Amino acid sequence: MFRSTFQGGFLSILYSIGSKPLQIWDTKVKNGHIKRVTDNDINSLVLEVEGSNVSTNYITCPADPRQTLGIKMPFLVMIVKKTRKYFSFEVQAQKQVLDDQNLRRRFRFQFNLADITRRAYGTSYVETQRVQIHANCRIRRVYFTDKQYTEDELPPEFKLVIPVKKQDASKKGGSRATPFPQT
Repeated sequence: MFRSTFQGGFLSILYSIGSKPLQIWDTKVKNGHIKRVTDNDINSLVLEVEGSNVSTNYITCPADPRQTLGIKMPFLVMIVKKTRKYFSFEVQAQKQVLDDQNLRRRFRFQFNLADITRRAYGTSYVETQRVQIHANCRIRRVYFTDKQYTEDELPPEFKLVIPVKKQDASKKGGSRATPFPQT
């Protein structure tokens, strides 16, 4: 999907506020739901993936299992909120992460995919071909970057701002918002 696209800076594959956040994603739901809700902590729309079983409730990108993302940027950033006991996600290349030995690697867990591939397998990261996010969580944004960015370097639309409660704002002499800490 993105192999022939310029890849530098930031490449978003899911933004919960967008008009069609799941446009390039497929959904699987059994005894659960996937829907957009307003998260009270950030006072914003998020995508909620909930279910009784993490393996039967998930979203996957790209939607077509014959396609691949082809993203070469090594940093995966997911702004998610765990909502229940179990939550997992997968990063895949050719059904897992493709390394320079053309081997398929799979991770279930801001991730430096190049570093994880090198440390876990002693090989070099090439590209990510698929991402799956399983229940139970709320998702604000999923994106890749070419390097690790500090909070100050992030574009405004990639920052998560948590509104200060009205009662707190009145004590401080006005309303303001504080950024959500990035890890």
